[in-house]
Amino acid sequence: MHNATSAPSSSYYDYIIVGGGTAGCPLAATLSQNATVLLLERGGSPYGNPDITNLARFGVALSNLSPSSPSQRFISEDGVINARARVLGGGSCLNAGFYTRAAPDYVREVGWDGRLANESYQWVEKFVAFEPPLGPWQSAVRDGLMEAGVVPNNGFTYDHIYGTKVGGTIFDQQGNRHTAADLLQYANPSGLTVLLHASVHKILFATKGPAAHLRAHNITVVVDQPLVGQGMSDNPMNAVFIPSPTPVEVSLIQVVGITHFGSYIEAASGENFSGGTSSSSTTNYGMFSPKIDPEAIDQAALRGGFIIEKIMGPISTGHLELRTRNPNDNPSVTFNYFKDPQDLQRCVQGIQTIQKIVESKPFSKFKYDFMTWPILLNMTASGQINLLPKRYNISSPLEDYCKNTVMTIWHYHGGCQVGRVVDSDYKVLGVDALRVIDGSTFNYSPGTNPQATVMMLGRYMGVKILSERLANEGST
Repeated sequence: MHNATSAPSSSYYDYIIVGGGTAGCPLAATLSQNATVLLLERGGSPYGNPDITNLARFGVALSNLSPSSPSQRFISEDGVINARARVLGGGSCLNAGFYTRAAPDYVREVGWDGRLANESYQWVEKFVAFEPPLGPWQSAVRDGLMEAGVVPNNGFTYDHIYGTKVGGTIFDQQGNRHTAADLLQYANPSGLTVLLHASVHKILFATKGPAAHLRAHNITVVVDQPLVGQGMSDNPMNAVFIPSPTPVEVSLIQVVGITHFGSYIEAASGENFSGGTSSSSTTNYGMFSPKIDPEAIDQAALRGGFIIEKIMGPISTGHLELRTRNPNDNPSVTFNYFKDPQDLQRCVQGIQTIQKIVESKPFSKFKYDFMTWPILLNMTASGQINLLPKRYNISSPLEDYCKNTVMTIWHYHGGCQVGRVVDSDYKVLGVDALRVIDGSTFNYSPGTNPQATVMMLGRYMGVKILSERLANEGST
């Protein structure tokens, strides 16, 4: 790895990959086996940064608003606080670490080769996926899901199966994070060059997209692509905080309930939500930091955890537009959370399932008797979770709770979708020698968490591209 400022003024490669993220790293590692590859990443290295590598410090990087932070905050036009990765390894350096595959039906619908997809998942899992140690709090959530009817118990598995399961994690037994950057171990060192803190001005300023929008920013149009930036989606997440009268383990996402009505129930607990070992000067609430208002919750009551629900899909979509020509500036993004009534109904059913878990016998020792369900909802809703104006309707309290407490779980996708902007081989329509291979090509988020599938896709397409290259060389 080198700083981009040390790059030669002229060099030649078979492939240039812009973005050393969750897909870019496995793609680069694969292509380097039989080609020369330049991997450009706008951020720095994840290695040696405990705010990235240490599970107990989860959320600190997301709260870091400095220009050198591995996370770049943005706020959607909806008023939801979100983040973009700015580090080698992409979102796998910032997320809660859950590792789970897409459903076989998803693989078939997308048109991927099932055997190659399975081999690619296994290739990823060799370096970055682990079985998490299940503590008492996560075990209570699992058993509560079972009592709530999210059955059967599927045990530990990477597979997407209806019922309750323990999924994988990219944190090892010592709590060390293993990111997509670790997949660069597969690379041929003589075939790969990695440049950090890099930007690509030629592609940025002579580009594709809706012609009128690009011309408004004095950007030269190569191809008029009116569907670039359309079909943007972000899976809404809603949570309920449950203070515990007894200590709980530090845990991120481990257990998931995959329901038939289209909501995924997950949980996280422990010191993450009371600062942990963070060196931050401000109180840190992990995946919800700094969205929870410290004044809204008594500090002594922060022992506990969140049970969350994320809806599948979603059906609601929005769009993205550039604000400026500066690649460091955030674009304008609108996700239109819960615009489709089915998305809202799935959230309501998810919150109802969380209530069943909280009131279940297995979870009883982690809940104060005097804290009724309405108290728990009000406690979470009273925090500064997002920037949306609050709405209240006595006839639809759970619908309002979903809208008032909507957050991101960082599973946003779309904007360069297959069949609209790229073809089934991820080649940009109307452009030679340009592909988009990342989550922006998805119509729906795969499985309960997309990171396994995004890493798989990088490997999968690397294998396909090399196969095509060898076939073309053999025919000449």
